[in-house]
Amino acid sequence: MHSNTAANDEPKRLLDQVNLPEDIRDFTIPQLQQLACELREATITALAKTGGKLGAALGVIELTVALHHVFKTPHDQLVWDIGHQGLPHKILTGRKHQVHTMGQPGGISGFLKRAESEYDTFGAGHCSTSISAALGMAVARDMHGDDFNVVAVIGDGALTSGMAYEAMNSAGHLRSRLIVILNDNEMSIAPNLGAMHRYLNRLTSSKPYLQFRHMAKNMLHHMPDPIEHFTKKAKQYAKDFITGGNFFEEMGFHYIGPLNGHDITELVPVLRNLKEDNNIESPILIHIKTEKGHGFNSPDICTESYHAVSKFDPSTRIQMKSSSSKPTYTKVFGESLTRLASLDDKVIGITAAMPSGTGMNILAKSYPERMFDVCIAEQHAVTFAAGLSTGGIIPFVAIYSTFLQRAYDQVVHDVAIQCLPVRFILDRAGVVGGDGPTHAGSYDLTYLCTLPNFVVMAPADEADLVRMVTTSYGINDKPSAIRFPRGEGVGVELPANPESLPIGKGRYIKKGKSVALVSLGTRLQQAMLADKILQTKGFDITIFDARFAKPIDEEAIREIALSHDLIITLEEGAIGGFGSHVGQFLTSQGLLDQGLKFRSLFMPDYFIEHNTPEAMYEEAGLNASSIVNTVCNLSLPKTLRAANA
Repeated sequence: MHSNTAANDEPKRLLDQVNLPEDIRDFTIPQLQQLACELREATITALAKTGGKLGAALGVIELTVALHHVFKTPHDQLVWDIGHQGLPHKILTGRKHQVHTMGQPGGISGFLKRAESEYDTFGAGHCSTSISAALGMAVARDMHGDDFNVVAVIGDGALTSGMAYEAMNSAGHLRSRLIVILNDNEMSIAPNLGAMHRYLNRLTSSKPYLQFRHMAKNMLHHMPDPIEHFTKKAKQYAKDFITGGNFFEEMGFHYIGPLNGHDITELVPVLRNLKEDNNIESPILIHIKTEKGHGFNSPDICTESYHAVSKFDPSTRIQMKSSSSKPTYTKVFGESLTRLASLDDKVIGITAAMPSGTGMNILAKSYPERMFDVCIAEQHAVTFAAGLSTGGIIPFVAIYSTFLQRAYDQVVHDVAIQCLPVRFILDRAGVVGGDGPTHAGSYDLTYLCTLPNFVVMAPADEADLVRMVTTSYGINDKPSAIRFPRGEGVGVELPANPESLPIGKGRYIKKGKSVALVSLGTRLQQAMLADKILQTKGFDITIFDARFAKPIDEEAIREIALSHDLIITLEEGAIGGFGSHVGQFLTSQGLLDQGLKFRSLFMPDYFIEHNTPEAMYEEAGLNASSIVNTVCNLSLPKTLRAANA
């Protein structure tokens, strides 16, 4: 009887009673604090099963609770930057029973997604967009004569991107009612660098502020409780006054902060006051200080790795390690670049806030003065590299394929037109599994192969990646790019002394007679699997590893066209890439006028939703079974055309 009573007396979890933000609008401060604790544990439990963007999510638990408590979402519009902070928001907005599916096949997205919930007011896969989007929403509201709040949350790392400053400049000019919350955790994906990071630190470490803080503390010890409470408030107002005449004020914002982003008793009153105060005739910036990964307390040493964690044991909070002995393409690149740097002191690396994600951390360990992390500033990274190349430096710019899209104008104008030998390393080419369409590197072949002066390569395995890094190093009269996928290599032996590849020349893997599979990149493994199946069906298959998307191997393509009935190209990219260039060559040479059939297999003309990479390639028709089906459906008896060449 006693045990049953004790069980009945156990406090109920508040989170169990919360399905939508409206359920917490009447919560007291103690209830909000309890909810934040439960939300933190729910976030940790969810990501233990799936892995994901843990650090950013845990850093905004209290902020998420406070925002949904104070503001009437989704009527009041809340815009999160990029979505790494979005899991707690998803739990509070009707998706708590789905969070274990995040980024999994058929599950919810790992990012904010308008099609998923009305509470996700703006989808974003790249950072630094929230202020621009929120300002657009605020101006649209004003044009319609509506009355609701628009709140944008942006991290200090995202604030290093030029787009954020462009948006703030416009917001200060337009003066629409807009609240921007700067989540300053002193740690973006990599440790923050640059002038803005130093400036934010100076705000709260300045001599006037520290002198006032010290004086106020001494006064508090000698005052009765009511006066002490009043003095604490006065100290806060004085701090705002001291730090208020700063950069953000000059940009046209009313600045408030810094606030403790993990203290609901501090956040809620400020947010409520701003919601109810219509007298501030300018956009508002609230500066909060948070800790990335707050409350995780893992024995793992987490710095940059807090950006995204693998699955972990929820009790020990230790991440599960891969047991594979195969190196990742990222690691192979980093080690290859470091080897080159040991041979030539003009070799340098550039990354945009992703040193470990691109392998640049390997270079930095050996040659820290020759690895430049320019923060989240891809446009600057490209033009910075172009400038370096004019001075005889050999720059390797390592940026995810999807992120290089942000700097396409600089690639065209500052590199390609001037024919400068900048070497681009495009990690995460092709599909990227759980990160879905926002991070898929599907378009680089299309947007780079259209540019004059470019050399574009794609290795079929990690050994060829090593050779291509050496090849790119030796291209001194034009820009070049190497694209490779996320994840592990094939497991082949790496060359100790890699030779340069002849530009624009592929290699025969196997010579046959009737059907040719011309592969670019790591689809070569699927072509080889398809060949084994096709042999059982009587086909004599040629397999050709193109290696170069630009320039294509015209001599080999002509030879194949004259001796085969069917050519099928394979690539891990969208239409307009390698296959399109091969098709254009075949057409221009009249090689399709003699009965030759040609098909190009590429990514479909829609955004493939997150799934396992294997399932995504199956959906795209880029696996062995799809290749076999294509060959069987198109093949005809062999017709010799060499005599008509």
